[in-house]
Amino acid sequence: MNPEFLPSLTRREALQRAGGGFGWLACAALLQRSAFGADSKASHHPLAPKKPELPARAKSVIWIFANGGPSQVDTWDYKPELQKRDGQTLDGFDPKTGFFPGSAGPLMASPFAWAQHGQSGTWASDLFPHLSKHVDKMSFIHSCWTGSNNHSPALFMMNTGITRMGSPCVGSWVTYGLGSEAESLPSFVVMSDPLNRGLPKGNALNWGAGYLPSVYQGTWLKPSGEPIENLKPAPSSTGDSQRAQLDLLASLNRRHLETTPIESELSARIESFELAYRMQTAAPEAFDISSEPEHIKKAYGIDQKHCTHFAAQCLTARRMVERGVRFVQIYSGGMENQQSWDCHADLIGNHRGFALEADQPVAALLADLEQRGLLKETLVIWAGEFGRTPVSQKGGKPGRDHNPHAFTVWMAGGGVKGGFHYGQSDEVGYKAVVDKVHVRDYHATLLALLGIDHEKLTYRFQGLDQRLTGVESTRVITELFA
Repeated sequence: MNPEFLPSLTRREALQRAGGGFGWLACAALLQRSAFGADSKASHHPLAPKKPELPARAKSVIWIFANGGPSQVDTWDYKPELQKRDGQTLDGFDPKTGFFPGSAGPLMASPFAWAQHGQSGTWASDLFPHLSKHVDKMSFIHSCWTGSNNHSPALFMMNTGITRMGSPCVGSWVTYGLGSEAESLPSFVVMSDPLNRGLPKGNALNWGAGYLPSVYQGTWLKPSGEPIENLKPAPSSTGDSQRAQLDLLASLNRRHLETTPIESELSARIESFELAYRMQTAAPEAFDISSEPEHIKKAYGIDQKHCTHFAAQCLTARRMVERGVRFVQIYSGGMENQQSWDCHADLIGNHRGFALEADQPVAALLADLEQRGLLKETLVIWAGEFGRTPVSQKGGKPGRDHNPHAFTVWMAGGGVKGGFHYGQSDEVGYKAVVDKVHVRDYHATLLALLGIDHEKLTYRFQGLDQRLTGVESTRVITELFA
């Protein structure tokens, strides 16, 4: 670093500031909150809550990410024609649709039983006996499509709006645009499958902040043991000594920031230190689900061996949004193939297993949020990175290959219509054909529900005003709005 940009601070000045400066720092922090308030852009707090520019229907998001690509024609997109044409050749099918172009077989009927549910008469397969009771809360998009048939690029597209690594994810954009109401908890929390299944492909880049300041990246909670490492202070470190160290560090960093105001990462780093300090007290209580009533834990399925881990994560998600956390993402499924919803082989065993883990906990989450009055301001999302082909994949027990041309997403709460269906795939579920919704349209819609104009949510990087939805033609699906 160039010495002329280093702050000059003599030993005498350091001692003088250390003797009387800590109290003034605390006083300044209190005055700053009072003077600027939550909506003031004058505040330098990068996570200070900001007022949405548009009317906001939702305040927070819980995204259930069905990692691996669940089959739309075996879950939420019923196709009677597919049932009739089982075993027939699909004319016009492109063998390069899936990841394994030489393995495409004939059309394969869904092996699951289907029935209509709710006042909306929504079709759902028997994979979801609990969630099917909540279809009248859900808005379904049956015409989603994306640009890649490979997991990593498709995951990046679904999470960041671009198929390559290095860009900020949706959760980072949301917290950058709106800040957080959870002063002593992370603004953006991520939970994953048990580690023996691995993280999703691309790992932590799926919840990274990219070129945004690092304070906006997701905080990953470990699926076993202590959810966040190094949360407890060392036995030799007292609260007073920690506070004194942080105050001195903040004072030095802020003085340096005055000489280099364009160094936004330094401001984010200061807040990261402060947040970590506050989390030592708040996070253990927030993550401790043992304090929940037994009937609540039972409703989520924590007493059921097949879904204990996912039930605990869904209950934790509710506790997070209840405490002001802005964005929560839960991954159902790990690295690939049978460790996720990636059903190349044994469609029945794969989807039954993962649906059994997620069905009761997610249904309980919807019910719990509703009875607490939180569902109307919490947008709950079910989405993976792409869909599956209506044709079978040869080899072993019947499965389905990747399909970027059509998949189904549903949302509940957060200002969307209940029991509503938008868009259509073709008669066998191969391609989206009516009111097609690209991932960018889905992102713009998500932001709009939170009161964010996707065209105005920008960040200057490499000489350009970058945004989540890029520069391509993108639209908000207002038809979903209640």
